[in-house]
Amino acid sequence: MTNASTNGRVRLTYAFDAYCGWCYGFGPALHDFVKANGDRIEVRVLSGGLFTGSRALPVAAYPHIPGANARIAELTGVVFGQAYQRMLAEGTVVMDSTDAAVGLVALSDQPGADALDAAAAIQRAWYVQGRSLSDGQVYRDIAADLGLDADAVAAAYASPQTRAQAQVGFLEVRRLGVEGYPTLLVHTAHGVDRLGGPVSSAETLTRLLDQYLAAAAV
Repeated sequence: MTNASTNGRVRLTYAFDAYCGWCYGFGPALHDFVKANGDRIEVRVLSGGLFTGSRALPVAAYPHIPGANARIAELTGVVFGQAYQRMLAEGTVVMDSTDAAVGLVALSDQPGADALDAAAAIQRAWYVQGRSLSDGQVYRDIAADLGLDADAVAAAYASPQTRAQAQVGFLEVRRLGVEGYPTLLVHTAHGVDRLGGPVSSAETLTRLLDQYLAAAAV
């Protein structure tokens, strides 16, 4: 495995989950980092499957979430919307990471789509608007906001092939050894190394990338 793609850019993989509050907190810094370094990196986005199978439960089943959100807001400055707070208090919406992962694939596979923008839009739908990510209309609305073909996204979201592709993404995240989210990985000649952590700033990520490139050039 090489550290660069065919266009010479450093290959990164961002493993996240749409229902991960720390990923929501990390999102702005990651976007700023990617924007600042877009000429030398390319980023693949994979969903990790945090709440799947027996873990796909109503949000009330995870009572630690409000406290975690307060900590995330304190450390990263992100805002959790009022609609989300009301939904959280009601506690009945089921968090199913598989549905959210299918939505990301459906959006990301469209012509002109940016996977990071799609991931951020999905997290806004949840953490700001308080909308269930198992609702297909969410992805129609996101498609419209991102200038994508909403009908094509809806068809992809309903497709078994898209669901299978999301499952392949889960397997790839596990193959890479990811144990928590968010995780940003840089691909090297010897495998992958983690770049930064959930509260790293864009500037910190850029400095770490510089250090990696300097070491790789030796």
